[in-house]
Amino acid sequence: MDHLWTPWRSTYIKSKKDEACVFCLAASSDNDEATLVVHRASLNFILLNRYPYTNGHLMIAPYQHVSRLNALNEATTTEMMQLARLAESAIESVYKPHGLNLGLNLGEAAGAGIEQHLPLHALPRWKGDANFMTSVADTRIIPEALEETYRKLKAQFR
Repeated sequence: MDHLWTPWRSTYIKSKKDEACVFCLAASSDNDEATLVVHRASLNFILLNRYPYTNGHLMIAPYQHVSRLNALNEATTTEMMQLARLAESAIESVYKPHGLNLGLNLGEAAGAGIEQHLPLHALPRWKGDANFMTSVADTRIIPEALEETYRKLKAQFR
């Protein structure tokens, strides 16, 4: 039997599901490095996904605690799209991907890990990034530490 060492996942697995919203906690925190916030704007902020699909996985989240796109006002959605363009540029500059995924997960059935707050995901993709580990073992390999990803992407937003 093969074993993959991923100790950071235990914190997530053991966490109480009724804890405070991680997006609201990050929004109200003054420690951007600890909360992985790489950029703050007026109505939204950009942070790393603590449990990324791949290195460079960013999320653009409104400060407003909502679960649906229809609940956001026009100014917030406009700024979210402007920040998505900045995230696209930052990811492309740092990771040189073959493509990007941008998306919203509305509700648990759509893949939302935190249903109560709506982030727009932005993540790099490469041809063949569904390697044998993903296809055969249903396992993702994340080769870069979050601290390194944070340092690289934070520099793109200065």
